[in-house]
Amino acid sequence: MDSRGLAVETEHLTKFYGRTLGLSDLSFAVGSGEVRGLLGQNGSGKSTLLKSLLGLIHPTSGLVRVLGLDVQKFPMEIRRSVGYVPESPRLYEFLTATEYLDFIADVRGLSYAEKKERIGRLIQALDLEGKQGDTISGYSQGMKQKVALMGSILHRPRVLLLDEPLNGLDPKSARVVKELVHSLAHEGVTTVFSTHILEIAEAICDRLTILQNGRVLAEGTAQELREKAGLPGSGLEDVFLKLTGTKGVEDIVEALMR
Repeated sequence: MDSRGLAVETEHLTKFYGRTLGLSDLSFAVGSGEVRGLLGQNGSGKSTLLKSLLGLIHPTSGLVRVLGLDVQKFPMEIRRSVGYVPESPRLYEFLTATEYLDFIADVRGLSYAEKKERIGRLIQALDLEGKQGDTISGYSQGMKQKVALMGSILHRPRVLLLDEPLNGLDPKSARVVKELVHSLAHEGVTTVFSTHILEIAEAICDRLTILQNGRVLAEGTAQELREKAGLPGSGLEDVFLKLTGTKGVEDIVEALMR
Protein backbone atom coordinates (compact mmCIF):
# COMPACT_ATOMS: atom_id res chain seq x y z
CA MET A 1 0.00 0.00 0.00
CA ASP A 2 1.21 3.50 -0.85
CA SER A 3 2.35 5.12 2.42
CA ARG A 4 0.58 8.33 1.38
CA GLY A 5 -2.74 6.49 1.81
CA LEU A 6 -1.93 5.27 5.31
CA ALA A 7 -3.51 6.71 8.43
CA VAL A 8 -1.66 4.45 10.87
CA GLU A 9 1.73 2.80 10.46
CA THR A 10 4.29 1.09 12.68
CA GLU A 11 7.72 -0.12 11.62
CA HIS A 12 9.61 -2.76 13.62
CA LEU A 13 7.81 -1.67 16.79
CA THR A 14 9.15 -3.33 19.95
CA LYS A 15 8.12 -2.70 23.54
CA PHE A 16 9.54 -4.28 26.68
CA TYR A 17 8.00 -3.88 30.13
CA GLY A 18 11.13 -4.63 32.11
CA ARG A 19 11.96 -8.11 30.87
CA THR A 20 8.44 -8.80 29.63
CA LEU A 21 7.92 -8.47 25.90
CA GLY A 22 4.79 -6.54 24.92
CA LEU A 23 5.39 -6.00 21.19
CA SER A 24 8.01 -7.70 19.05
CA ASP A 25 9.28 -6.16 15.79
CA LEU A 26 5.70 -5.37 14.80
CA SER A 27 5.06 -3.72 11.43
CA PHE A 28 1.44 -2.75 10.88
CA ALA A 29 -0.41 -0.41 8.50
CA VAL A 30 -4.00 0.78 8.19
CA GLY A 31 -5.34 2.77 5.25
CA SER A 32 -7.34 5.99 5.49
CA GLY A 33 -11.03 5.31 6.05
CA GLU A 34 -10.41 1.66 6.88
CA VAL A 35 -11.95 -0.20 9.82
CA ARG A 36 -9.31 -2.63 11.10
CA GLY A 37 -10.02 -5.27 13.71
CA LEU A 38 -7.40 -6.40 16.21
CA LEU A 39 -7.83 -9.96 17.45
CA GLY A 40 -5.73 -11.93 19.86
CA GLN A 41 -5.71 -13.72 23.17
CA ASN A 42 -5.13 -11.86 26.43
CA GLY A 43 -1.54 -10.62 26.49
CA SER A 44 -1.15 -10.73 22.70
CA GLY A 45 -0.32 -7.01 22.52
CA LYS A 46 -3.61 -5.43 21.38
CA SER A 47 -3.86 -2.79 24.11
CA THR A 48 -0.13 -2.06 23.99
CA LEU A 49 -0.36 -1.42 20.25
CA LEU A 50 -3.32 0.95 20.64
CA LYS A 51 -1.58 2.90 23.43
CA SER A 52 1.55 3.11 21.29
CA LEU A 53 -0.47 4.61 18.43
CA LEU A 54 -1.66 7.36 20.76
CA GLY A 55 1.76 7.95 22.29
CA LEU A 56 0.70 6.80 25.77
CA ILE A 57 3.45 4.18 25.66
CA HIS A 58 6.96 4.93 24.49
CA PRO A 59 8.39 2.12 22.35
CA THR A 60 11.65 0.44 23.20
CA SER A 61 12.50 0.64 19.51
CA GLY A 62 10.78 1.18 16.19
CA LEU A 63 8.63 3.89 14.65
CA VAL A 64 4.96 4.85 14.97
CA ARG A 65 3.29 7.24 12.52
CA VAL A 66 -0.30 8.46 12.66
CA LEU A 67 -1.61 10.71 9.89
CA GLY A 68 1.93 10.91 8.58
CA LEU A 69 3.38 12.27 11.84
CA ASP A 70 5.90 10.60 14.14
CA VAL A 71 3.91 10.04 17.35
CA GLN A 72 6.96 10.57 19.56
CA LYS A 73 7.81 13.91 17.95
CA PHE A 74 4.29 15.33 17.58
CA PRO A 75 2.22 13.88 20.47
CA MET A 76 -0.10 16.85 20.95
CA GLU A 77 -0.88 17.17 17.25
CA ILE A 78 -1.72 13.46 17.15
CA ARG A 79 -4.02 13.60 20.17
CA ARG A 80 -5.98 16.49 18.67
CA SER A 81 -6.83 14.28 15.69
CA VAL A 82 -7.39 10.96 17.47
CA GLY A 83 -10.27 9.63 19.57
CA TYR A 84 -9.50 6.87 22.07
CA VAL A 85 -11.59 4.58 24.24
CA PRO A 86 -9.50 2.40 26.59
CA GLU A 87 -10.64 -1.02 27.72
CA SER A 88 -11.51 0.34 31.18
CA PRO A 89 -12.37 4.03 30.74
CA ARG A 90 -11.66 6.34 33.67
CA LEU A 91 -14.22 9.12 33.86
CA TYR A 92 -14.74 12.01 36.26
CA GLU A 93 -17.51 10.20 38.07
CA PHE A 94 -18.48 13.13 40.31
CA LEU A 95 -19.75 14.90 37.17
CA THR A 96 -22.97 14.29 35.27
CA ALA A 97 -22.70 12.98 31.72
CA THR A 98 -23.58 16.43 30.36
CA GLU A 99 -20.96 18.11 32.55
CA TYR A 100 -18.32 15.59 31.56
CA LEU A 101 -19.01 15.93 27.83
CA ASP A 102 -19.17 19.73 28.15
CA PHE A 103 -15.73 19.64 29.79
CA ILE A 104 -14.31 17.38 27.05
CA ALA A 105 -15.76 19.68 24.38
CA ASP A 106 -14.11 22.72 25.99
CA VAL A 107 -10.76 20.92 26.16
CA ARG A 108 -11.14 20.08 22.46
CA GLY A 109 -11.91 23.71 21.62
CA LEU A 110 -15.46 23.27 20.36
CA SER A 111 -17.68 26.32 20.15
CA TYR A 112 -20.80 26.58 22.30
CA ALA A 113 -23.08 25.86 19.35
CA GLU A 114 -20.98 22.87 18.20
CA LYS A 115 -20.81 21.21 21.59
CA LYS A 116 -24.51 21.74 22.32
CA GLU A 117 -25.54 20.19 19.01
CA ARG A 118 -23.11 17.26 19.15
CA ILE A 119 -23.72 16.40 22.80
CA GLY A 120 -27.48 16.47 22.31
CA ARG A 121 -27.28 14.27 19.22
CA LEU A 122 -25.02 11.70 20.88
CA ILE A 123 -27.10 11.51 24.06
CA GLN A 124 -30.17 10.81 21.94
CA ALA A 125 -28.42 8.26 19.71
CA LEU A 126 -27.05 6.26 22.64
CA ASP A 127 -30.23 6.32 24.73
CA LEU A 128 -29.02 8.48 27.61
CA GLU A 129 -31.93 10.92 27.43
CA GLY A 130 -33.36 11.56 30.88
CA LYS A 131 -30.20 10.26 32.53
CA GLN A 132 -27.65 12.79 31.29
CA GLY A 133 -28.19 14.88 34.45
CA ASP A 134 -27.32 11.99 36.80
CA THR A 135 -23.79 11.68 38.18
CA ILE A 136 -21.64 9.16 36.34
CA SER A 137 -20.85 7.34 39.60
CA GLY A 138 -24.38 5.95 39.57
CA TYR A 139 -24.16 4.65 36.01
CA SER A 140 -23.88 1.02 35.03
CA GLN A 141 -20.73 -0.14 33.25
CA GLY A 142 -22.54 0.00 29.93
CA MET A 143 -23.68 3.58 30.50
CA LYS A 144 -20.14 4.62 31.43
CA GLN A 145 -18.94 2.99 28.22
CA LYS A 146 -21.43 5.08 26.25
CA VAL A 147 -20.13 8.30 27.85
CA ALA A 148 -16.54 7.31 27.04
CA LEU A 149 -17.50 6.66 23.42
CA MET A 150 -19.26 10.00 23.15
CA GLY A 151 -16.24 11.78 24.56
CA SER A 152 -13.96 10.09 22.03
CA ILE A 153 -15.85 11.33 18.97
CA LEU A 154 -17.06 14.77 20.10
CA HIS A 155 -14.19 16.50 18.27
CA ARG A 156 -14.73 14.49 15.07
CA PRO A 157 -11.37 12.72 15.07
CA ARG A 158 -9.64 11.52 11.90
CA VAL A 159 -8.51 8.32 13.65
CA LEU A 160 -10.49 6.35 16.24
CA LEU A 161 -8.81 3.82 18.54
CA LEU A 162 -11.28 1.54 20.32
CA ASP A 163 -10.18 -1.04 22.88
CA GLU A 164 -13.06 -3.47 23.52
CA PRO A 165 -15.58 -0.62 23.07
CA LEU A 166 -18.72 -2.77 23.24
CA ASN A 167 -18.07 -4.07 26.77
CA GLY A 168 -21.25 -3.79 28.81
CA LEU A 169 -23.38 -2.35 26.01
CA ASP A 170 -26.90 -3.60 25.38
CA PRO A 171 -27.59 -5.01 21.87
CA LYS A 172 -29.26 -1.82 20.62
CA SER A 173 -26.37 0.40 21.73
CA ALA A 174 -23.84 -2.05 20.28
CA ARG A 175 -25.70 -1.84 16.97
CA VAL A 176 -25.61 1.97 17.11
CA VAL A 177 -21.84 1.88 17.69
CA LYS A 178 -21.36 -0.47 14.74
CA GLU A 179 -23.40 1.79 12.48
CA LEU A 180 -21.53 4.83 13.78
CA VAL A 181 -18.15 3.30 12.95
CA HIS A 182 -19.32 2.55 9.41
CA SER A 183 -20.71 6.08 9.00
CA LEU A 184 -17.42 7.59 10.18
CA ALA A 185 -15.51 5.37 7.75
CA HIS A 186 -17.57 6.76 4.87
CA GLU A 187 -16.40 10.22 5.99
CA GLY A 188 -12.76 9.07 5.87
CA VAL A 189 -12.29 8.31 9.56
CA THR A 190 -9.92 5.40 10.22
CA THR A 191 -10.84 3.04 13.07
CA VAL A 192 -8.64 0.45 14.79
CA PHE A 193 -10.98 -1.77 16.77
CA SER A 194 -9.79 -4.29 19.37
CA THR A 195 -12.30 -6.97 20.31
CA HIS A 196 -12.48 -10.55 21.53
CA ILE A 197 -15.95 -11.04 19.99
CA LEU A 198 -15.17 -12.59 16.63
CA GLU A 199 -18.62 -12.18 15.12
CA ILE A 200 -18.49 -8.44 15.83
CA ALA A 201 -15.03 -8.19 14.28
CA GLU A 202 -16.28 -9.80 11.09
CA ALA A 203 -19.43 -7.65 10.99
CA ILE A 204 -17.68 -4.32 11.57
CA CYS A 205 -14.16 -4.55 10.18
CA ASP A 206 -12.86 -4.35 6.61
CA ARG A 207 -9.73 -6.30 7.51
CA LEU A 208 -8.52 -8.23 10.55
CA THR A 209 -5.11 -8.48 12.19
CA ILE A 210 -4.44 -11.37 14.57
CA LEU A 211 -1.72 -10.71 17.14
CA GLN A 212 0.14 -13.37 19.08
CA ASN A 213 3.05 -12.79 21.47
CA GLY A 214 3.32 -9.18 20.31
CA ARG A 215 3.65 -10.08 16.62
CA VAL A 216 1.34 -10.07 13.62
CA LEU A 217 0.36 -13.71 13.19
CA ALA A 218 -2.05 -13.25 10.27
CA GLU A 219 -3.78 -10.46 8.43
CA GLY A 220 -6.51 -10.07 5.82
CA THR A 221 -10.25 -10.10 5.30
CA ALA A 222 -12.26 -12.71 7.17
CA GLN A 223 -12.45 -14.80 3.99
CA GLU A 224 -8.71 -14.52 3.39
CA LEU A 225 -8.05 -15.71 6.93
CA ARG A 226 -10.39 -18.67 6.39
CA GLU A 227 -8.46 -19.64 3.27
CA LYS A 228 -5.13 -19.17 5.06
CA ALA A 229 -6.30 -21.54 7.80
CA GLY A 230 -7.59 -24.04 5.24
CA LEU A 231 -11.14 -23.64 6.58
CA PRO A 232 -12.99 -21.79 3.79
CA GLY A 233 -16.47 -22.61 5.04
CA SER A 234 -15.88 -22.36 8.77
CA GLY A 235 -16.83 -19.82 11.39
CA LEU A 236 -14.25 -17.24 12.40
CA GLU A 237 -13.84 -18.83 15.83
CA ASP A 238 -12.50 -22.06 14.30
CA VAL A 239 -10.20 -20.05 12.04
CA PHE A 240 -8.87 -18.08 15.01
CA LEU A 241 -8.26 -21.24 17.06
CA LYS A 242 -6.39 -22.91 14.22
CA LEU A 243 -4.22 -19.90 13.30
CA THR A 244 -3.27 -19.26 16.92
CA GLY A 245 -2.55 -22.92 17.58
CA THR A 246 -5.13 -23.00 20.37
CA LYS A 247 -6.73 -26.32 21.20
CA GLY A 248 -10.34 -26.70 20.23
CA VAL A 249 -12.96 -26.03 22.88
CA GLU A 250 -13.99 -29.69 22.88
CA ASP A 251 -10.43 -30.78 23.73
CA ILE A 252 -10.26 -28.31 26.61
CA VAL A 253 -13.60 -29.40 28.04
CA GLU A 254 -12.58 -33.06 27.76
CA ALA A 255 -9.33 -32.38 29.59
CA LEU A 256 -11.16 -30.53 32.38
CA MET A 257 -13.60 -33.42 32.83
CA ARG A 258 -10.89 -36.01 33.39
